[in-house]
Formats: sequence, C-alpha cells, structure tokens
Amino acid sequence: MVTPQQIEGYLNEKLSCEHLAVDGDGAHFEAVIVSAAFEGKTRVARHQIVYGALGDRMREEIHALSMKTLTPAEWSASQS
Repeated sequence: MVTPQQIEGYLNEKLSCEHLAVDGDGAHFEAVIVSAAFEGKTRVARHQIVYGALGDRMREEIHALSMKTLTPAEWSASQS
C-alpha cells in the first residue's frame, strides 16, 4: 500500500515544488501542489503534469488523487 510520503517523494523526483502536501488512506489521496511549472497552464494541463510525474503509479498504486494545483503566486494569495 502506497503512503502519502511515497507520493510526495514520487512527485518531488519529477516536479519542482515550492509546497507539497499529500494526505490519504492508502487508496484515496488529496494533494496540494505548488509549482512554477503550472504558470500559464489550465487546470487540466496542470493535472496532466502531475499525472505525468506519477506515471504508471496512477494506474497501479494510486486509486484516486484529488489535487489542488497552484502557482507560487496563487498559493501566496491564498495564504493571506
């Protein structure tokens, strides 16, 4: 069973994140991912970047992943 920490590790290997938090129960996960790679991208394109970073793990290990994908500026604005 995959852990939230493993998912964080998988994402950090392939995606430069300013902030990354993953929570879950081994099958269903929620993530907040803040990356400059999302600049100028639609929400769908952002999710595709994350799916690309996770690769086959999305089919084999991770049953469901709900995510918030934010740019550093969006993250900063949401914290105030």
